[in-house]
Amino acid sequence: MSAYKRKRGSFSQAKKNQKKPRVNDEQEAAAVPGQGEEHCVPPPVSMGKWKNKERVLVFSSRGIDYRTRHLMQDLRTLMPHSKADTKMDRKDKLFVINEVCEMKNCNKCIYFEAKKKQDLYAWFSNSPQGPSAKFLVQNIHTLAELKMTGNCLKGSRPLLSFDPIFDKEPHYALLKELFVQIFSTPRYHPKSQPFVDHVFSFTVTDNRIWFRNFQIIEEDGALVEIGPRFVLNLIKIFQGSFGGPTLYENPHYTSPNMHRRLIRLNTAAKFREKQQMKDLQKMRQNEGKTVIPADPTEDVFKTVAEEKPVQIETSPPEKPLKPKKKGKEFKRQRMMKKKNV
Repeated sequence: MSAYKRKRGSFSQAKKNQKKPRVNDEQEAAAVPGQGEEHCVPPPVSMGKWKNKERVLVFSSRGIDYRTRHLMQDLRTLMPHSKADTKMDRKDKLFVINEVCEMKNCNKCIYFEAKKKQDLYAWFSNSPQGPSAKFLVQNIHTLAELKMTGNCLKGSRPLLSFDPIFDKEPHYALLKELFVQIFSTPRYHPKSQPFVDHVFSFTVTDNRIWFRNFQIIEEDGALVEIGPRFVLNLIKIFQGSFGGPTLYENPHYTSPNMHRRLIRLNTAAKFREKQQMKDLQKMRQNEGKTVIPADPTEDVFKTVAEEKPVQIETSPPEKPLKPKKKGKEFKRQRMMKKKNV
């Protein structure tokens, strides 16, 4: 035996480490006849270069309810380019969010702010330059609550569908560009899939923006709703991120406090009207009745009934005696009668 002992796997590893000589595409085509004329298969879509580094920070303040928490989780699921963070204290100023976005390496932000444990506000911001928009979120329905039949691939890229009014009004055009940069999935994102199988719909009705999510069915191209769904009532658009000069203020907006106050005033007005009607009825009852002149022909056919004497009974009435039933005699009595006879 030789003194040199080869380690296990060293020969196979040395074979793997050997560099193969590079061969050009033209040499390969020349080596295989007829291959140079064929078209090459393009590389997969996901193998491209990731250039658009848009990242969206989705988080909320303390005091939100379970429905808002589920909605926030649904948005994170639908947007693979989103990031999460811990809840922010309500005492902190909103300008702190720009620093949080910088630490998380995010240039867009969706911030849910809860007030009075019943009102929910949403901020859509481009951090740190701006602009930013503040909305009142209404009619929230989450994915787990809707139980729709639609289902899309997780991480797939959505199509964004906007109402035609977004191209007519200047403030809606600004919101459209902000929504496009926030909700559209960047191309070649590592967590995204190279498929387009659902649609984000933004529709303007009753001066509010209605958000819907639909799945694209391959068979006939129909749309099936997936969820979630919510309504955004625009309040203001600011030039900066979470503040600054006001670019637009919605004249049709009514705050939730004012809305609840109007409901209370309407209820109080109804109660006050009922009370006034009761007082009016009492006044009419207390007023003297109008005297109608007597009719001489009214008592022509009136007959006086005969008065019967009043009898006062001091003792209770006697009970009538019931006749005794004549039943059959007993067998013993019949036998005694036969013997006597």
